[in-house]
Amino acid sequence: MTDPKERLADLRIDRGDPEVGTPWTRRIALGAIAIALVAVAWWWFVLRDAAIPVAVAQVAETDAGRGAVSVLDASGYVTARRQATVSAKVTGKIEAVLVEEGMVVREGQVLARLDDSMTRRQLALAEANRDAATSRLKEIEVRRDEAALELGRQRDLAASEVASRRDLDVAQAEYDSLVARLEAAHDEVAVAEREIALFRQQIEDHLVRAPFDGVAISKNAQPGEMISPMSAGGGFTRTGVSTIVDMASLEIEVDVNEAFIHRVEPGQRVVATLDAYPDWKIPASVITTIPAADRQKATVRVRIAFDQLGDPRILPDMGVKVSFRAEDQGTAAARPVLVVPEGALRSEGDRSYLFVVSGETAERRAVSVGGTAAGGRAIASGVRAGDRVVLDPPPELRDGARIEILEKR
Repeated sequence: MTDPKERLADLRIDRGDPEVGTPWTRRIALGAIAIALVAVAWWWFVLRDAAIPVAVAQVAETDAGRGAVSVLDASGYVTARRQATVSAKVTGKIEAVLVEEGMVVREGQVLARLDDSMTRRQLALAEANRDAATSRLKEIEVRRDEAALELGRQRDLAASEVASRRDLDVAQAEYDSLVARLEAAHDEVAVAEREIALFRQQIEDHLVRAPFDGVAISKNAQPGEMISPMSAGGGFTRTGVSTIVDMASLEIEVDVNEAFIHRVEPGQRVVATLDAYPDWKIPASVITTIPAADRQKATVRVRIAFDQLGDPRILPDMGVKVSFRAEDQGTAAARPVLVVPEGALRSEGDRSYLFVVSGETAERRAVSVGGTAAGGRAIASGVRAGDRVVLDPPPELRDGARIEILEKR
């Protein structure tokens, strides 16, 4: 029979087994766990409640009836309705150019002269031919008068039966011949006069004149160069002397997406802003919508007129942005419009949102954005007048995050 002491000895734990791992391994593991616990505690007690510094602005309320809100924004260019590159009517060598860039010109003013020496010689020859024809005309008139007298005498003699019928017929034929020659001489003088007028017109065509009042914006030719109303090829013949712009015909042309063209109407009020002068608001109005769409760009062109012209800052081909104002002055006038600064809005896909100050935290709100308004963007829903919104929200700002207001505007 087995001794009970031996059975108890079998149940004893052997303390002599080797330990798992080394002391350094255990120390490293314990250190890592301690660092993680300290980091979690630091985030929980310090960083989790750290306030994010932000600037805020108040949601303003404006009156839509005063035209503060636009229904559509677009961009385009200042264009001249009347603009012409002036050329000569004939081909010739330029003798003088009398225009410079920026010069104000009047209708009919001479801008350039072409060499017309050959045409003037032809004019002198035509004038000489006219003078010769006039001299022949006077000679024939004298001989016609003499033939008329001779015809009268022959008629008297024939009536007295002194002269024969033959003598009377000869006198009549001579008179009729001189009358015919006189008519031909008159025609020759008239032809000579018309030829003179033709050469004088050719000399006039050697002058390049301004077609209307305007400003020269380019000088395209120099004395000694050849000019032609048609392109002669080769690049050595100019086709224009200067480009003239009628500054009184300046207007704006913008391309509006065809999906929003229903918001534009003739006579609609517009506020234009030149890219060169972003703080200058220029009143304007819609002239018309060109009844044709661009198939490739899916846009429709709109012409806009300035209310007043004459300011030297408005130049052709300047970039311009326009805001089409609301035309409904009835119900829109009674409905207030909420406006927030542009920098407060953020977008996520096709949705817009902003952060509203709620106590010491920021609350993310989805909003419906309208057109531009004085001081920012119009908000249709999502905020109320007097709410404070975060300006330029930092990337780390989240819904419910604690904030610290640095600036209040």
